[in-house]
Amino acid sequence: MSRTPLELPDFPWDSLVPFADRARSHPDGFIDLSVGSPVDPTPQIIRESLAAATDAHAYPQTSGSPALREAIVDWYARRRGVDDLSPANVLPTIGSKELVALLPMLFGLGKGDVVVHPSVAYPTYAIGAALVGATALASDEPEEWPAETRLVWLNSPGNPDGRVLDVDFLRRAVARARELGAVIVSDECYAELNWVGPDPTPSILDPRVIEGRRSSVLSVYSLSKQSNLAGYRAGFVAGCSDLIGELLAVRKHIGLIPPAPVQAAMITALGDDAHVAAQRELYRARRSRLVPALRAAGFRIDDSDAGLYLWATKGQDSWLTVSELADAGILVVPGTFYGENPAEHVRIALTASDAAISEAVARLDLFA
Repeated sequence: MSRTPLELPDFPWDSLVPFADRARSHPDGFIDLSVGSPVDPTPQIIRESLAAATDAHAYPQTSGSPALREAIVDWYARRRGVDDLSPANVLPTIGSKELVALLPMLFGLGKGDVVVHPSVAYPTYAIGAALVGATALASDEPEEWPAETRLVWLNSPGNPDGRVLDVDFLRRAVARARELGAVIVSDECYAELNWVGPDPTPSILDPRVIEGRRSSVLSVYSLSKQSNLAGYRAGFVAGCSDLIGELLAVRKHIGLIPPAPVQAAMITALGDDAHVAAQRELYRARRSRLVPALRAAGFRIDDSDAGLYLWATKGQDSWLTVSELADAGILVVPGTFYGENPAEHVRIALTASDAAISEAVARLDLFA
């Protein structure tokens, strides 16, 4: 029996291995500023909720428990200014990456369809298109989106660049997607980590954006960043009830069900704003130390208004910057991973301990 293997690009992180090995050989130790994986503890109240729910002998609901759906609805109203959702408008997911990768398949896209994503973007948007044979198009300008567009991904705050899309742009993007008959989805998982304002960044479900119509519009979120739940795989999607219903129907068939203890933990995480505020201040303090050190070392920082990363450049090939920092025992990610062309930026994560950030600052001083 013959078969055609999936044609996917090489996993980009594999090419970083030699530089990671070089950084690990530094006599004063390795500083990993490459991966946005939390290093701080999961809050105790969330861990207690998980532990209390470990008698999970029955199958959980794919749609999420009623209490979880209500918690998601309440969170959007309280933290995102979206106060008109109901349980029919929300659905928990097993983290957000699986949804990003599978959404073209879940919506029945295929050859001849176009999936639009940001020009500098998390690579999984394009992988999702490749999995179904659709065409991935990198574009930040709604007027450029072609007639064949069936799915549009926005990412605000952006990974890797921390770019924030304002209400006017979001409104324009939604209008263009509707004109094309496309679904438009905003990946918003860094929204609570806003460094230029007191409030979370705007959601695509903001009433000023959708103007009373949720049709064709979805917001995707993850608790990995704001609650240190990366290991729990805790995410959700909200928006158009028709689309949520389609996703639920397919996910029931293929068994994409968040575990019951994780659902219980999510309820606690969504209901407690204090731990999110505390974590945000930890990242703010780390950012406030790294930014001046990078600038003194000759870097320019672009965008980076929100999120867990600094999008920095020395005006040279990004791999050269990766190499120079690896020699100092610091690992960062080249812009080429995110489609930047020419690639001159590197992504520098804030997800390192206070001690590691202090050591990174000390080593950057040697570049000044």
